[in-house]
Amino acid sequence: MAEAALLQYSPVAGEAVRDGATPLIAALVLAGGLSRRMGRAKLLLDVRGRPVIRRTVEALLAHVADVVVVTGTEDAALRAALAELPVRFVNNPRPQDGQGSSIAVGVGALKPWTRAALVALGDQPGLPDSVVPALLGAFARTGLPVVVPVYRGGVQGNPVLFGNEVFGELAALTGDLGGKPVVQARPERVARVPLDLPVPADIDTPEDYARLHVE
Repeated sequence: MAEAALLQYSPVAGEAVRDGATPLIAALVLAGGLSRRMGRAKLLLDVRGRPVIRRTVEALLAHVADVVVVTGTEDAALRAALAELPVRFVNNPRPQDGQGSSIAVGVGALKPWTRAALVALGDQPGLPDSVVPALLGAFARTGLPVVVPVYRGGVQGNPVLFGNEVFGELAALTGDLGGKPVVQARPERVARVPLDLPVPADIDTPEDYARLHVE
């Protein structure tokens, strides 16, 4: 067989590897929201010289092998904001159907050998560096297909790591509850990771944005 026939896409964008590539960890960055409470495209707002979405994605790139950004009505502008980063894009044609629909679209764009996907919010540019490694470590130790962070006060938050065992459930999501229906469906398959950290701030309103500049 010719060597070229043994190649497939690599976990690292733009490369090729032999058949049997190591299963990879991906991130789905949800960037299809309509920014109704902000009144303008919140993911394109500047935070210390870079757009919100770029800060979010750059932080995730250090921990995963594949990043898929799920866009909505601001598709072209988000692509421009993330220019030259090794990410892939998929557009949700109906972002008004809620966060669940963006997760479903994103799961459909994952590479076939993806072992797990971290579902992250595009509007959390200040996610602490320790969160993703803690989730990945718990996934490796427990083998459970859902791994969630639990912040100070027992507050369950984002991002959430989903193993490929539940990708079919994620692909069927709709509505505004995000991945909660999958997390809540079977508590025995969920690893909860306690973190001595406050819940990472997201940016939904002008007040949230203003607060981000003074933290």
